[in-house]
Amino acid sequence: MKLGWNFVTGHEVYATARKSENDPSSGQFTLHYDPTGYPQGVIKNGSQKRFVTGPWNGLGWSGMPELAPDARQYKYQVSMNPREVYARYDILNNWIVAREVLTSSGDLQLLAWVHEVQSWISFIKTPRDVCDIYAICGANGICNMANSPVCGCFEKFTNNNRKGLNNWSDGCHRRKPLKCENGTDGFKKYSGIKLPDTSYSWFNRTMSLKDCEHKCLKNCSCTAYSSLDISKGGSGCLLWFNELIDIRVLLEKGQDIYIRLDSSEIPGSNSITGGPHSSSKGKKVKIIIGGLVLGLTTMTLLGLSLGLYFYKKSKKEMKLKEWLELPLFDLSTISKATNNFLYDNKVGEGGFGAVYRGVFEDKQEIAVKRLSKASTQGVEEFKNEVICIAKLQHRNLVKLLGCCIQGEEKLLVYEFMANKSLDTFIFDEARSKLLDWPKRLSIIIGTARGLMYLHQDSRLRVIHRDLKASNVLLDNNMNPKISDFGLARSVVGDATEANTNRIFGTHGYISPEYAIDGIFSIKSDTFSFGVLLLEIVTGKRNRKFCHPDHGHNLIGHAWKLYKENKALELIDVHLAPSCDISQVQRCIHVGLLCVQERPEDRPTMSSVVTILSNDNTLPEAKEPGFFTERKVNEGECSSNTQEMSSGNGCSFTILDPR
Repeated sequence: MKLGWNFVTGHEVYATARKSENDPSSGQFTLHYDPTGYPQGVIKNGSQKRFVTGPWNGLGWSGMPELAPDARQYKYQVSMNPREVYARYDILNNWIVAREVLTSSGDLQLLAWVHEVQSWISFIKTPRDVCDIYAICGANGICNMANSPVCGCFEKFTNNNRKGLNNWSDGCHRRKPLKCENGTDGFKKYSGIKLPDTSYSWFNRTMSLKDCEHKCLKNCSCTAYSSLDISKGGSGCLLWFNELIDIRVLLEKGQDIYIRLDSSEIPGSNSITGGPHSSSKGKKVKIIIGGLVLGLTTMTLLGLSLGLYFYKKSKKEMKLKEWLELPLFDLSTISKATNNFLYDNKVGEGGFGAVYRGVFEDKQEIAVKRLSKASTQGVEEFKNEVICIAKLQHRNLVKLLGCCIQGEEKLLVYEFMANKSLDTFIFDEARSKLLDWPKRLSIIIGTARGLMYLHQDSRLRVIHRDLKASNVLLDNNMNPKISDFGLARSVVGDATEANTNRIFGTHGYISPEYAIDGIFSIKSDTFSFGVLLLEIVTGKRNRKFCHPDHGHNLIGHAWKLYKENKALELIDVHLAPSCDISQVQRCIHVGLLCVQERPEDRPTMSSVVTILSNDNTLPEAKEPGFFTERKVNEGECSSNTQEMSSGNGCSFTILDPR
């Protein structure tokens, strides 16, 4: 099918999504081939752009490098002439069945039918992440998923922000304005990006890149130029006018753009603010999906969703389907890095199996989770962890570097966290002194940002289901990173909850609706975060908390003091010299908002991040979940002084008028 315009008849062919999965009437999302300026694909929500593919570069769409043509399997074709402009794709092998779908939630998916599992496999999906959301970083801004916040400015540009540090709707501007006089302007090359929206552009198929530069210099409104066609060494000219919109960093196959600057800004490196952008390396591997053969480098797997199937023979054959977007390591490489899984390199153990520290030949430290052969639940956790975290990247999530599936061995390779987990600090009498209030506040906010990404900004909407102090790891700089996605679940589209007949998680962190009714949601994670926040402030465990005057857990004790306006008595004694009274009070209040009994009363994690970063008035907290007294044996609390509550406070001065 041709997607595009017939200029003679004025007829447009475009795709419209269903209203919902169960309602086939026309929905709000549409897919167009927009001929304004240089043609590009556009997903719209009503009249608003949601995603733009970037211009066609001769090999594929600039913003969708994963759609580069495969001469053996399929090809994309873009045609432009005075009569019509359209895009289409053709499957070259008739045994491959594929379809392109615009979902009711506004995602474009390319699906292939895999006969072995009798299922449609989505191997391309867009938008992929928050950086694919149109104009997310404003005019002249650039989005990079490896940074936090994801938005930034090109080198030689500065932020227009007037609404707070994390607001990028105003975009960026040049540090030095353009003069548009002979010899006063030049061009700086920036590499590794998705080219901007071409709605306000001009193109010529025959010009050289040098001619393109001269053409742009002659027009004061021209702000950037690039090669039109990068196949066969590059040719043609593409010019942009006015602001540059919808640019992002691409891990692979990003393009070059030449942006107009004051000539005094031209000398120097051609990097993007936020660090260098290096190309990926890896050796060739071949993946076969239902007859579709793809030659990829191991690092390019990070950019494609592919089906990998492996089989395990036991009393009955078990077929496990994994979705991989990460490199595959040889067992010998990991064995060498961990000194053949030496016991002295063992740093932890859980339901999944043991965790080992290792070092690659390039001195990179790694943590290897090794599936225990005796574990029955571990296989499912392994599969689930790969499915969930392989598609995620955020500075507050532990980075999955790759995996190994070889023989009976199933291994996950992570970045190594030198300071281990948060619980080894906050619940330890000696080490807790190392975490002053600024560090603890940073850990609270970082963990909140990681959860917000899972719930709102990631390619999948992920519910962690096991957030706790031992699953928050700390790097060399004590930055928090959420780990252990073995129990996590992704939900489809705009859904925010699901249910299950089996309850997983850790007592003391599980929300009431999940524990009682099996309903888990993003608000279940909010509840767990609230418990964790109170634990960070107090240095006490929720479940093991004990007080000589009542039988409440930590949540109940915090609620009791909050109602008595004595919340500051919760503070860990080690925080007294360093804490900020207003920040601590606000954090306790936020923690109690997060653990409210009714899920609808709890804030979303995006709201939590916002209210932790400002001083706006907070609503009154309602009664928390699991607010019931336990029966405590006499003398039990006095025998465990470490878990007892004590009246601690911050050092502060009250100013009274004379």
